[in-house]
Amino acid sequence: MKFVSWNVNGLRACVNKGFLDYFTEVDADIFCMQEVKLQAGQIDLPLEGYHQYWNYALKKGYSGTAVFTKMEPLSVTYGVGDMPEEAEGRILTLEFEQFYLVNVYTPNSKRDLSRLPYRLEWEDDMRVYLNQLDAIKPVILCGDLNVAHEEIDLKNAKSNKGNSGFTMEERGKMTALLESGFVDTYRHFHPTQEDAYTWWSYMSKVRERNIGWRIDYFIASNQLVPQLKSATIHPHVLGSDHCPIVLEIND
Repeated sequence: MKFVSWNVNGLRACVNKGFLDYFTEVDADIFCMQEVKLQAGQIDLPLEGYHQYWNYALKKGYSGTAVFTKMEPLSVTYGVGDMPEEAEGRILTLEFEQFYLVNVYTPNSKRDLSRLPYRLEWEDDMRVYLNQLDAIKPVILCGDLNVAHEEIDLKNAKSNKGNSGFTMEERGKMTALLESGFVDTYRHFHPTQEDAYTWWSYMSKVRERNIGWRIDYFIASNQLVPQLKSATIHPHVLGSDHCPIVLEIND
């Protein structure tokens, strides 16, 4: 089974930059997106064979998540409990027979870290939620998690220490999640791979020179580790400041 996750940074713009060609070529069983930046009715994608689920932000042209899946889920949940992020369309949970899929667009702490306290509270709530699901059946978490976990996960680690997405607090929350019973699937297969990134600034020549961050993830329950087949990054795919990531598991 093949999963894809991609922060498309505006789906309408991405569609004009080859999204559908990639979507057709990759032929995922489940295709997750973040930052679709859409309201209901603003795009019509007649994707034969896929069920479409959208969590739109109330604010126009902002955030939002979507999942396109060949298999119809048993249930779909928008947001998590009382978390106010539902207004920002950041979380979609699809329950399937064998697992839960949780598609997430984690809030950015902002350049001045003004949203860091809120972000850390979000991380704690998410960890509780994911562990509650994991107690029922295995979980696959994917999306733009807005953190480079270790120094290997960004090009300029020293100069970015303490910056949004690479604070000790944010990195610590990722560590806590993994230690609670989950695995970073890319590092499971590529523990020492350097220069493997999923996001690059739009500044001139940055992507060309591969000055990036790995902030998009597939995180899986430890109980799924025996079924993991491969985890890859598709940096050649343009259309967004992020690139798609792919997870394959044995059915």
